[in-house]
Amino acid sequence: MILASNREASLVRAVVISLFTWRRAATDDPLDDDERYGWWGDSYPSSADDRIGSRLWLLRRVKLTTDTRRDAEYYAREALAWLIDDGEVVEIDILSEQSGVNRLNLRVILTIDTGARLEINSNQLWQVIYAV
Repeated sequence: MILASNREASLVRAVVISLFTWRRAATDDPLDDDERYGWWGDSYPSSADDRIGSRLWLLRRVKLTTDTRRDAEYYAREALAWLIDDGEVVEIDILSEQSGVNRLNLRVILTIDTGARLEINSNQLWQVIYAV
């Protein structure tokens, strides 16, 4: 099943913003400096604990391991959970793929209520991790 192009474009845009906007680091996240970053608008959410973005940026200087892949998938699911909560999609699959020795890409597969699926590859949008 194919999505209408305007619906597909909206979902792609939502995924890009959700994955590549830096969400503020949690208090227990390991940091390599003192900066917790995060989008300033999260300081004034309209709903409690409503946040935009992902914590994928925390992985920018880590070694590419199985744990790194697991963390990247977790951060992506966390960032995209609102799509299910708001009824935009019924299922989200996240797959991490190692490309070469030190590059990790994410594939996001969204399923809407009609059963139509949309696959979004991060390697076509932005490099997620270029590990050391």
